[in-house]
Formats: sequence, structure tokens, C-alpha cells
Amino acid sequence: MVTALTHARIFDGERWHDNNALLIDGSKVAGIVAKDDVAPGTELVDCANAIIVPGFIDLQVNGGGGVMLNDDRSVDGIARICAAHARFGTTGLLPTLITDTPEITAAAIEAGLEAQQARVPGFLGLHLEGPHLSLARKGTHHPALIRPMENVDLERLLAVANRFETLMITVAPENATLEQVKALAEAGFVVSLGHTDAPYETARAYAEAGAKVVTHLFNAMSPLENRSPGLVGTALDLGQLSSGIIADGFHVHPASMGAAIRAKRGPGRIFIVTDAMSTIGTDLDGLTLNGRQIYRKDGRLTLADGTLAGADIDMLSSVLFVHRTLRLDFEEAVRMASLYPAQAVGIASRKGLLTSGYDADFVVLDTDFQMKSTWIGGERVFEA
Repeated sequence: MVTALTHARIFDGERWHDNNALLIDGSKVAGIVAKDDVAPGTELVDCANAIIVPGFIDLQVNGGGGVMLNDDRSVDGIARICAAHARFGTTGLLPTLITDTPEITAAAIEAGLEAQQARVPGFLGLHLEGPHLSLARKGTHHPALIRPMENVDLERLLAVANRFETLMITVAPENATLEQVKALAEAGFVVSLGHTDAPYETARAYAEAGAKVVTHLFNAMSPLENRSPGLVGTALDLGQLSSGIIADGFHVHPASMGAAIRAKRGPGRIFIVTDAMSTIGTDLDGLTLNGRQIYRKDGRLTLADGTLAGADIDMLSSVLFVHRTLRLDFEEAVRMASLYPAQAVGIASRKGLLTSGYDADFVVLDTDFQMKSTWIGGERVFEA
């Protein structure tokens, strides 16, 4: 059965379509046509003058719906995380494991494989953030669990690389070698650099070895200086690198965000990540991570010493922050949450746009940009 969503302004990721209908055939977009060209017998969904945009893709999601991947390494836990973020327009995400023990990492990978087999709506793969990071730039990662990548670690990772549709890993040059990064990239990992004090020359060498992404630009890395560009300067200067950024106004000052977006050399782009924790979609006043209490207050999550510990923001709120606070066009803010992350991990041939043959992943908003519904693979998975 072909479904037509009517009475909506449709942004396909490149341009707007007015007085048209979005056609869905099964799990795919069948096209955008004039309303009068919708074939008889087509199931009609009246969107009541809403706005339709491509679904949001979040490459760094630690938790949601009261669940942290570190604590609940199960298909059900992953499904709850995906469902919590679908309420805010996220149609695809990478549940992210924060630095933990080898046993917990192995369990999370197994849960991810099971979630992929079960076709959990919104599940794209996994992001392993650590444990091979820099102690000096650990952020909220537990220092006792950070360690160098050993041969046994690499072998375990390579053994599962081709079993995931998307598998991302954040490493720091301080604790992962060029040869290891090259091996991971060649095996199909999306290698991201982060939590590091690596100088420009080192970061560039790692990009040339196969790293394609930078994890949460500005955070947990040395700052951009006049004679020491560091990873920030590398991310902006190298066109082959894409970079995530947390758009909550706490992790990065809006002026720094705007400057970075304007300075970024293409084709790589800066894209939005939430770095969200289990609080999303709940009224929890905090959580625990690796046995440490994280406090929730005024839109921030912090350890007792004030260190930011992930983020307390959803994707739609991030898009609207970029649009309203940075004054980027709404269309560009949407691309930062849909097309650009899809390009960063190599799935832009089927996600990030609403065009014929692409996955029918999209968000329906009212004219004030508030949630109405979320669709994944042509199925409505959330309705406000």
C-alpha cells in the first residue's frame, strides 16, 4: 500500500515543496508529487499544514528513557533508548558505550548485534567512545578504565567490524597507534579522534591513516591556539574530516560554534550530536556512571566537581538552538542533524534526504517547529 502525506510543506534536504504530497511505498520514499497526481486508492494521511523534514541522525547517544547503554546492555535497553529519542525526531542513532571494562564492551557489542538482527527501529549500529583515550582529556570517562589499545583489543574489534552496518570508535593518538587506526578503518570502522591533546601534525597523520570524524568538537581536546592548532584546528582545516558538535549552549559557546561552522573546510561538515544520557524523555534528577553520581540541573549534567557529564538535550532542541541562537537557516540546521551525519558515516546513499529510493525516515512538525510525529522506515513510531 502506497501512503501519501498531504497538506504539508516538505523539505527534502535540499529544497522545499509546497502543495505536494510525500509518497511512501513500504519502507522507502517513492517520491514527492503534486497532490492532484496522487493515484486513486492511495492511503492518505492529512498532515494539517505541518512541516515534513528528513529524520534526525544522532551518532553519539549514551542513553535515553532512563537507560544507559553502559548499564543495560540488552536489546530491550537499546530499543528503549531508540524509542526515547524518536519522541524528539531522531530516526537513526548509534547507542554509545562510554569507556568501560573489556567485559562490558563485549556485552554491549553482542547486544548491538542482537538489536541489528531484531531490526530495532532507529538502531544504526554502535559507537564505542573509548577506552583508548587520553587521560589528560578524559572528561567524564573514568580514569581507571582508560588504557592503551593492545593487540588483543584490536583483534576483538576487527572480528566484529564487518558484522555491523555502522560501527564507530573514538580513539586518541595517545593510546592508539597509526597502524591500529589504519587497520580499523580498512576493516570498516568509522574512526573518530577525540579526548586528546594531539597536535595538528599528529592528528593530520591519523586522518591520513583513515580517521574520518572528530568527536564533539572543542570538548575534551586542547584549544585552538595561534601556533598550536591541535585537533580543533585539524578538524576545521582538513576537508576529509567531519566533526560532531554538542549544541546545547553549555558545551560550546554559541560564538565558538558559529565561528567553527563558518570556518570548516569541506567536503566534511560539522554535524549535531546530542551526547545524551539516560535523562532524555524522563524526569530523573540524575544518574550514575561507573559508580559515580551525575547531577541534573538547569539543562546540565555534571559530576560533583562540576565536570560536564554528557548532555541533557534532544535532537529537535539542538536543531532549534542552532537555528534560533546561531541564526542559521532552518534548512541548514536540519541538514546538520540529518544529511551531514549520514555523510560522515557513509550512509548518505539512503538516509538524510527525502528522495525516491531513500529510507522513509522523517519528522512531522507543526508551524512552530514542535513535534507532531516521527516515522522510521515508513512506520509512524511516535505521535504527539
